[in-house]
Amino acid sequence: QEVMYNQNIFEKLYPASTTKVLTAYIIIRYANLDDMVTVSENAAKPGESSSVCGLNTGDQISVNDLLYGLMLESGNDAAVALAEYYSGSVEAFAKVMNDEAKKLGATKSNFVNPSGYPDDNHYTTIYDMYLIFAQAISLEKFTEVINSAEYTANYKDANGTAVTKEWKNTCKYILDSQEVPTGFTVVGGKTGTTNAAGYCLVLYSLNEKNERIISIIYKADARSNLYLYMSEILSGFGK
Repeated sequence: QEVMYNQNIFEKLYPASTTKVLTAYIIIRYANLDDMVTVSENAAKPGESSSVCGLNTGDQISVNDLLYGLMLESGNDAAVALAEYYSGSVEAFAKVMNDEAKKLGATKSNFVNPSGYPDDNHYTTIYDMYLIFAQAISLEKFTEVINSAEYTANYKDANGTAVTKEWKNTCKYILDSQEVPTGFTVVGGKTGTTNAAGYCLVLYSLNEKNERIISIIYKADARSNLYLYMSEILSGFGK
């Protein structure tokens, strides 16, 4: 709750898949994670060039498993499946997202889908995403999910045949493929990438004093620079 560094935090920006932070927050806070969901054709085909976790029409899968497909593999198919399960449609869920965002003080945002799929009317600000993410990490289940390097989902397809999927976290710090700055423990985060949004990362870390650090970068020009900038911000301002 203290700003150590900021740049353009009120600028209107595209959030890409960091949108899924809000989707996960709503589902964890208000839904039953043991509920079973039948994946619709609409969810199984969530849009051209979508990142997906490999769901097919008719799959029978738990809300809990969908959360991991949403946050680790960044599945737009999981996002749509959760939206349809919770609200009946993507459009109805977007209204829930906007209402919830405003409750959290994120008043300069507008969400039209649960995944961050590109749309001119789907936008947020760094500060709004900070407010949303700060609430999300207050939920134990949320931090458990984003802290997972990988997850094995077991569910059934439309014919009742068992399906096993291995999903891996897209955050390089969690995968140990990116060195964490000295003195910090990365709990987890959410990546996002589109042409309009650039490379994005919302991150939750702890410093050596066990203080909670939220750091957000939007619109980096390359994945390598995204992590370079993030590490520099933590080292320079998070100690």
